[in-house]
Amino acid sequence: MKKQLTIMTASLVLAATLAGCAQPAQRSAAHMNYIGADAAKNMAAADAQVDAANASFSSADLGEKNGLSYYQVDFTANGREYHYAIDAMTGTVIESSSAASAQQTTGAGQQAATAGQQAAAAGQVDENQAKQIALDHAGVAESDTSFLWVKPDYEDGIAVYEVEFYVASTNTEYDYEIEAATGSIRSYDYDAENYQPGQQGVTGGAGEAKSEQEIRDIALAKVPGATEKDIRLKLDHDDGRLLYEGKIVYQGMEYEFEIDAYSGAIQEWDAESIFD
Repeated sequence: MKKQLTIMTASLVLAATLAGCAQPAQRSAAHMNYIGADAAKNMAAADAQVDAANASFSSADLGEKNGLSYYQVDFTANGREYHYAIDAMTGTVIESSSAASAQQTTGAGQQAATAGQQAAAAGQVDENQAKQIALDHAGVAESDTSFLWVKPDYEDGIAVYEVEFYVASTNTEYDYEIEAATGSIRSYDYDAENYQPGQQGVTGGAGEAKSEQEIRDIALAKVPGATEKDIRLKLDHDDGRLLYEGKIVYQGMEYEFEIDAYSGAIQEWDAESIFD
């Protein structure tokens, strides 16, 4: 009897040991398919149109969010700071942002602000030019955007244009800050909204979700005269609910809303002047 108990105990210990090893082994197998930190660095640098050899990388760490593994790549080059999220399996750029480094901006102060305001007053760069600068940088044609918005503003005392646009075909949102004095890009970022590798569409919940076009039609019906060019839309989750968040900018007004993806019911609707 004691011998049988000893054999059973040894078997249980062996099974537990093997089970404990299985999960790390699975993770290791998955990691074998990752592109690697060096490849992620090169892809981020290439997207930023920077020679990787001349970039100073501060991190290329592997992370995970909502079941998606990615590399967080941060580096500086040519006086700018870059931040990228790169899909660990495919190398796809999920998110990207760039801004002038602290060393470049420190000490510019009031002299740069005054020069920028004077140049903007002289009309060196107008809204159409700022829009085109952003589109050219992103490699996007205006005809490909389903939402495009340009707004003059001031940032740290410097006259700028904020340019936002959305490309439905790639489900990507772009945000640019263009200096009015020179047309230089002060900062930009873009991200693939609700990015999931191999995503083909969204189903589930209480029946099939409404199409994006149906949701657009519901929102646009609330703003007579507004068209596809005036609306931006993205799919999101909130407390387990699938919903669309969006914005319409039309005739000096900005409308922000949330619409239930299944019922099409408007959950939230806010309107305010873009000049406030």
